[in-house]
Amino acid sequence: MPDRRPDLAAMIVPLGRALMAAEQPVLDRHGISMWGYSVLLGLGAEPTHTQSALARRIGADKTRIIPVLDELQRQGLIRREPDPADRRVNLVALTDAGRATRDRVQRDIQRAEESVLEPLTAADRTALLRALRVLHEANRNPD
Repeated sequence: MPDRRPDLAAMIVPLGRALMAAEQPVLDRHGISMWGYSVLLGLGAEPTHTQSALARRIGADKTRIIPVLDELQRQGLIRREPDPADRRVNLVALTDAGRATRDRVQRDIQRAEESVLEPLTAADRTALLRALRVLHEANRNPD
């Protein structure tokens, strides 16, 4: 007999919606879209990515992120340069302003998440975050 708990998607989807609702005012305040923030996070530790590799990393279609990249470049948060090895390919990298914006937005989003995490004890928060990290790494898009 199956466990009488709700299915994972039935629990996670409403939680995801609550988190997105908590994030949107933060993104609006910083003048960045959800996809823009995803790009800034996707550029994270690597110094540069091709547009295709970046799109795969964040789970986006490579042609659909072009307007997002255009906007981030206009804001001075990323730079795109032709790959010296293949001038048909653009390399994308964070600027110092992009790194600073990413860090501020992430800090503010994590503060906003507190309202969603509030019902949990400190031990439950630690366990939840540890489990989510494991699941994230096991299911993330390959580069």
